[in-house]
This record gives sequence, structure tokens and C-alpha cells, in this order.
Amino acid sequence: MNRAIVRRITPSIRTWRSTLKTFCSDTSEKLHGSHGDKAVTVKSSSLDSTDNVPQYDVAIVGGGMVGMALACSLASMPLTKHLNVAIIDSNPALLARDSIKKEDAPDPRVSTVTPATISFFKGMGAWQYVQLHRHAFFDRMQVWDYTGLAYTRYSARDVGKAVLGCVVENKVLQRSLLSCMEDSDVKKKIYPSRLNSMTLHKSSLISGTDSISSKPSGSLAKLNLSNGDCLYAKLVVGADGSKSHVRNLAGISTTGWKYPQNAIICTVEHTEDSRCAWQRFLRTGPIALLPMGDNYSNIVWTMDPQQAADRRSMNETDFLKAVNDALDDGHGPHPQSERMGGGGILAWLRSDETSSASEPFEVPPRITKLASDRMVFPLSLMHANNYVSKRVVLIGDAAHTVHPLAGQGVNLGFGDANSLSKVIAEGVAVGSDIGEMTLLKRYESERKAANIAMMAILDGFQKAYSIDFGPLNVLRAAAFHGVNYISPLKKNIISYASGEQRLPIFT
Repeated sequence: MNRAIVRRITPSIRTWRSTLKTFCSDTSEKLHGSHGDKAVTVKSSSLDSTDNVPQYDVAIVGGGMVGMALACSLASMPLTKHLNVAIIDSNPALLARDSIKKEDAPDPRVSTVTPATISFFKGMGAWQYVQLHRHAFFDRMQVWDYTGLAYTRYSARDVGKAVLGCVVENKVLQRSLLSCMEDSDVKKKIYPSRLNSMTLHKSSLISGTDSISSKPSGSLAKLNLSNGDCLYAKLVVGADGSKSHVRNLAGISTTGWKYPQNAIICTVEHTEDSRCAWQRFLRTGPIALLPMGDNYSNIVWTMDPQQAADRRSMNETDFLKAVNDALDDGHGPHPQSERMGGGGILAWLRSDETSSASEPFEVPPRITKLASDRMVFPLSLMHANNYVSKRVVLIGDAAHTVHPLAGQGVNLGFGDANSLSKVIAEGVAVGSDIGEMTLLKRYESERKAANIAMMAILDGFQKAYSIDFGPLNVLRAAAFHGVNYISPLKKNIISYASGEQRLPIFT
């Protein structure tokens, strides 16, 4: 099974290393990207010295969590806080000042942020705003499957940490990043519009601009927006999601596939609070129960599209029964202590086991109420074959999407933003053009390796649980038990999932 997965992943990695042609030349060039049904033309031309179009150091297309995190990170560092930044996004929420009321039920769209992401937010001053709103830390995690054979528990104590992660509503993260940016001294402007086209222009005649980083060598990107505005930028950052228009305009191809699964998400309420995250692998896909505080939890349940449609449309009583069955014993028995390494082949490992290895199986809290609408979305894996092109760089879902079974998607995006901001700072420090390929390739080299590794692991998990076969079930159970009782392996898995750039192997 693993060899089959490797054979499928390897050709993709080779494709991801292929060379991408630059998206502009001395003559007009039609790109495969489009806006609506119209082809987009990119043309290289000279600028007139009387051109009064505003110029920015960085133009971020996409003001979601990852794009806004990049803006905040640039605003927080001494070398980049004076950069002139434009944010382009048609979402009216970016200009709204709507407050988040604590008495409101939690939104079903949440993110499980890792300790590495929390440190990133603290470093740029955004976490203090998160703390003003609902968020829930968890310090334990229990993972098991429908067979009753596979079972493991993780604890922050295993690696000397206080928490394994924190569940935060996306609207809280977004609002916190906006507040952080508004309180910073960075020169910024939000354009409430959509990107229509990009054109590469020679920059030698530009004068009177507001940008402060080093002079660009040879060209600038000109962005034309749907409301008629246009602007120049030394660097265009595509943070505009999995259907990235920036990626299409730059001619960057992708590799990936759709999973035969949809995910249904919602907020639920239970009678007792918990600091444990729960995940159970069922025949049709995993179900996760993530604590949100105040006796609320978030459900992320993966299943085939027809089942997802049925679960979404069923009445609340039937849906709650289905959820409780999935989290209890409705799809198979609970793991039993005598099956979990009390003796036999794994007994010799118990002398060095972590504290969580001896903890018994716990039944998750019983769900009593549906507290939000149920939302369904399709699942896919996608990876951009290149992260950078001339004056263009991709971050977040514009560069990669993954299966949500480990909640790593947005954390990979925040890792991109953190890495790119540091690379830009390095360029500013030595007087480099921040839009040059040689500088941007440093970001691509660092993040592509980390993202591909995580994508391969998550895709392997999804495929390993897509087959219900007796011998394979036993092998999966053995792997779970190995993780539970082999202390170095468990510690490395926790550290890797927490955001440390280290593969979960024996070290």
C-alpha cells in the first residue's frame, strides 16, 4: 500500500520541479488564466515618466487570514515595517468594523492553530486580539478507529508543552489580524475590488513613487482592478485561495486530484466542557470533535458526497444521533485495555512510554444540541508546480490545498506567510529587489519541501483508511500501537504536528 502511495506521489514531485516559463516577454502573450470567460493578455511595455499610478512595494491579492498575516508580519519587523503595502480583496468585511459578540454561538468555520502558529501571531502582535474573543486550547488528543483495534493518545506533557493547539473561529483570526494591522505604522491601503489583469512594465522611467525598498531591476507589475483602479507593485503576492486568479495569470500550473469525499462542518453543544480533541477513523472517513470552549465543539466529518448531502438535510434529532453513534460505539467497539499493549510484543516498550500511553480510552462528551447550520464542501489535494514567477509569489491555498483530517491547511499557509516575510526582510537588508526570482526562490525552496512532506503524509493517511480489509486493519492497528508506546516516535509526531520542521522519525 505504501509503495503504491509513493508511486503516485513521486511523479507529482517530479512535475512540481519542472521549470515554469515566465509570464511575460517583449511581445504580448496570451495566458491560460482567465477572468470570467475572457482570456487575459500580459504585455511588457515601458512607462511614461508622467504616469501617476500609485506604486507599492508589495501588493497582496487576497485579504483572507493568510494574506492578512503576511501584511501584519511585514508591519511587525524593523526592516519591513516601512514598506508600502496594498491589499486587494472585494470582501466588504475588510472595511467593515462589525464587532464579534461573545454571546453569539460559535461559527462553524474554525481553524486548529498549532503552537508554531500561536508563536507567529504573538511575534507580530496579533495574538493579544485573539485573546479578547472565544478560543479554546486543548492539551490532549485521542485517536482511534471503527475496528476497536487502533488507538493512541497524545498529551502536551509528552513533549513538555502546555498545549497541543488552539481552536479559533476564522472570523476571530481575521478580525484579530485586521486589528493588528490597523494599529501598526505600516503604509497600507485596502482596495475593495478584484484583480482583472497583470501587466509587466519596464521601471527605468518611473519617478515620484512612494515605495521605499530598493529600486526594481528592470520591471514592475501593473495591476488593473475591476473598479477601474490600477497600481504598480514590485512584488505581487497571490493569497487568493485555491482558485487563485494570480496563479492563473502567472501561468503557474498545478498538480493534484479530487477526493471522493465531502466534509460536513457544524457547531454542536454538549453538557460538559473538554480540553481534549477527538478523532475517529470510520469506514467512510474521519470524524473530529474539536473543543471551542463554553461547552461548544466543532464537528468536521468526512464522508462520501451522497452521505454528506443526506446528513445535511436530515432533521436535528437524527443528525445528533448519527454524530453520537459515530463518536461512540455506533460503527464498532471501543478499544479495550487488554488490546492496547498490556503485554505481548509491545510490553518491552512500556519502560520508556510517555504518560499518555497509560491513559485509558475515554468516550467523547455526548452531543445534545446543534448550534449552527451544517456546511458541506468538497475535498481535494492541489499543489502549484512553482510558487514563484517573475514578480509573483504564491502563499496559502493559492499554492497548496490538503485533506483536512489533521487540521494543517491554514497552518501551512501561516508558515508560508512567516517564511516569505523573513525572505523579504533579508532582501531589504542587503538592498535586493524584493521581486527578483533569485530572492523569491529562497522562499520556494524552504516552503515547498515542508508542504510536500505534510501533503504526502496526509494523503497517505487518507488512502490507508480508504480500504476496509482485514490484514490492512491489523497493520494500521499495529502502527497506532507503535505510536502510542514508542516514546521517541510519539514525541516526534507531536513536535512535527505542532509546527516544527522535522519529520516524525526516530531522532
